[in-house]
Amino acid sequence: MKNTRFLILLSMFHAVSINAEEATDAYYDKEEMEASRQLLKQHHGGSTTLFIIADRLEYKTNEGDPLIVWDGQGWFGTDLNKFWVKTEGEYDTDNNIFEKAEIQALYSRAISSFWDVQAGLRYDIKPNPTRSFAVFGIQGLAPYWFEIDAAGFISDEGNFSARLEAEYELLITQRLILQPRLEFNLAIQDDTEIRVGSGLNTIEAGLRIRYEFKREFAPYVGMSWNKAFSNTADLIEANGDKTEQLSFVAGIRLWF
Repeated sequence: MKNTRFLILLSMFHAVSINAEEATDAYYDKEEMEASRQLLKQHHGGSTTLFIIADRLEYKTNEGDPLIVWDGQGWFGTDLNKFWVKTEGEYDTDNNIFEKAEIQALYSRAISSFWDVQAGLRYDIKPNPTRSFAVFGIQGLAPYWFEIDAAGFISDEGNFSARLEAEYELLITQRLILQPRLEFNLAIQDDTEIRVGSGLNTIEAGLRIRYEFKREFAPYVGMSWNKAFSNTADLIEANGDKTEQLSFVAGIRLWF
């Protein structure tokens, strides 16, 4: 009996809602009402927006081989569908050359309130020889406010690799924020031309503390540790380079 009463009340509510919408069309111009409804949708998540952030723009000591590091991304679109651009890389200030540089162009589709699936293309400008990749991944906010960006890559050479980035923001005050960061890179096959070996390639762990003069402008300082493993470490050592570095970093976080 209770279920029957509930269904009757639900149907009555639905009928009232439909009748209310029909009533507005009866008293007001239908085109104006439709324009008002579309405007209401835009104000509640249907609008098109643009966002750009330089999450890391920093100087990295790199144990005597200093680098300028950038890591940024931006998107244009609605809450449901977006076009993303991501870029990151390293510039060697001693030799005035780019050590690494990549750019990604992705289509992103929201699958829940906090998660997007992404697919598109990645192009590595450096190192040489260049590589192109198909990209598929997921990005979002995990429980306990961990920011996650995970992606798989298939290169134009047929090699598969993956990357996982995780960040967390701990508010010491409303302006002073501590940010731990982890990044893992893995590969299925060796790609000796660009010094990438199979297995776990590299791990980078960082700890940065920033002060937000404004949300859009926040200088920071911190430490960064990175290490190469397995076949990747062997390829790096064969080239006479270090497989592990501990660095002091200083930079600015910007967004628009």
